[in-house]
Amino acid sequence: MNKLLVIALFFSVWSCTPKQGSSDKKQVPILPSDTVSFTAPKNIILMIGDGMGLTQITAGMYINGNKLNLEEFKCIGLHKSYASDDLVTDSAAGATAFASGIKTYNGAVGVDDNGNHVPTIMEEAKADGMSTGLVVTSSIVHATPACFYAHEKIRSFKEQIAEDLLESGVDFFVGGGKKYFDRRMADERNLINEFWKKGYYIGDFFEKDYADITMNFKKKFGYFTSDDEPIPYMQGRDYFVEASKDATTFLSRHSKAGFFLVIESSQIDWGGHANNSDYIVTEMIEFDEAIGEIMDFAKKDGETLVIVTADHETGGYAINPGSKMDSIVPAFTTDKHTAALIPVFAWGPGAELFRGIYENTAIYYKMKKALGLGEKEAGHSGIDEVQNGG
Repeated sequence: MNKLLVIALFFSVWSCTPKQGSSDKKQVPILPSDTVSFTAPKNIILMIGDGMGLTQITAGMYINGNKLNLEEFKCIGLHKSYASDDLVTDSAAGATAFASGIKTYNGAVGVDDNGNHVPTIMEEAKADGMSTGLVVTSSIVHATPACFYAHEKIRSFKEQIAEDLLESGVDFFVGGGKKYFDRRMADERNLINEFWKKGYYIGDFFEKDYADITMNFKKKFGYFTSDDEPIPYMQGRDYFVEASKDATTFLSRHSKAGFFLVIESSQIDWGGHANNSDYIVTEMIEFDEAIGEIMDFAKKDGETLVIVTADHETGGYAINPGSKMDSIVPAFTTDKHTAALIPVFAWGPGAELFRGIYENTAIYYKMKKALGLGEKEAGHSGIDEVQNGG
């Protein structure tokens, strides 16, 4: 395990080479002694393995024939995942850090410590003319995806979060949670009908399998994969990789200004909570398959920055003595989250920004700087935010 970490940090410092493409270079100090020249991306795809620590990655690799698509990434860093009120973060505080660049309390969705709304990078990308999307293996109103479009004081306010999604203008979304939109407890609104009135195509698993959907690129797109939370991959869930691939095609056609896409493998975390190694590994391998599809797109496109990270580690997962390739002996220290440093992998134009060790909030500032969001309005370079994480 220590060898892997040393190798990762070695490559993060010495092996990041700018993606060839546009000649528009920006100078941004990431560490006091380090200035990086990078090519600005047109698109960003942020891939989050919820609960995915270094051991989850390692287990997936060893069970998968000692290989993962993640091995193609050469710009590697580590982020500090803690929340404002606890050394051990939850997904809401962790994702708010990525989405808005602030430390906040556990349970907060797109709000600061005082409950005030904070802008998200997805909202800022949308305001800049970019298309936006979400693909998740949880409900679409779950904490991690919600933090990119919603603003609620408590993550359990899922019906309110559903209303926030309706108002967000997101162009493409795939995930579970249909009941929060059309069979609500708080009111009799049918948000799915309201989506249709706003010009969306909305499909669901009751009517047609995701694989049988024909997309209309002139409309915004939403698809509900389950009534509440989707089933695990090992029980038959099969939309995630295809939807991740489709999102890049859809969003590329939806705006000439580029796109911002969040893809979350939500249930790596649930396997950790269940202390179920097989659950973790199967979710991890599926996530890596999605990473492979995204990498294929990014290589052909040449203007896309791909970032892979996690909000936190779950389970205190370990690979114990007696383990072999394709057959590991797992152990867990908890059925909750832990406070371990979390790996960050980056590939494509702007990947150099993500090497080193930094706060989880810095990921927001690095993405925002890479895309040049808000620079005209802010009237400054944003260098301090990129360097210090806000």
